Amino acid sequence: MMLKASAVTGMTAWLYYRSAWAVPFLFPMWSGYYKRLEKECLKKRKQEFLLQFKELLQAVSSALNTGYSIENAIKESQKELKLIYSEDKLVSRELMILVRQLQMQIPVEQAIEEMASRAGLEDVESFAEVFITAKRSGGDMIAIMKKTVGQISDKIDVAREIQTVLASKQYEFRVMSAVPYAIIAYMCLSFPEFMTCLYGNVTGVGVMTVCLLIYISSYYLGIRLIEIEV
Repeated sequence: MMLKASAVTGMTAWLYYRSAWAVPFLFPMWSGYYKRLEKECLKKRKQEFLLQFKELLQAVSSALNTGYSIENAIKESQKELKLIYSEDKLVSRELMILVRQLQMQIPVEQAIEEMASRAGLEDVESFAEVFITAKRSGGDMIAIMKKTVGQISDKIDVAREIQTVLASKQYEFRVMSAVPYAIIAYMCLSFPEFMTCLYGNVTGVGVMTVCLLIYISSYYLGIRLIEIEV
């Protein structure tokens, strides 16, 4: 992410100002783009974990159906999910922490609550609240698991449908975002004498700065138009 943000910033400094000295002044742009990439990466990881969490609940539910206690069901689900997910996956790491906590005699309610806090997902936090209440009051854990799996499955299906609808628009947006850079590069290569007046003087710097600000504003407006939180 840092490399990509640096590459875009460096390309902007060269195309808009033809000077490496512009890079420090473009730090706000670098910072904003880096945060944008970081947000996209975090969102993708959360979506992946939600799918993994659904399969975790299904595995725990199956173990409960065969007569295991909730603590032993979690341990059994770890064995099952090891066949599906590698150790570097988030659900594998969370399960490892859960099992260790249970082996240290930490109450399962506390372990689930801490996992929900680390995940930072509304569905996981809602499940933890219901789970803790049901565990303490002797509620039907299997029914709770099935209901949560159904809710998460519905949410994942809706997110995929929205993503399918927006896919073409997002592709168009990425192409349009690259067009201004392509145009400037083409003009610099094809008509260098025409573009010379925009570099190395106050007026040219001012014109290019205004163009860059318009581009950045349009870019973030476009992001807000195509981005939908599910």
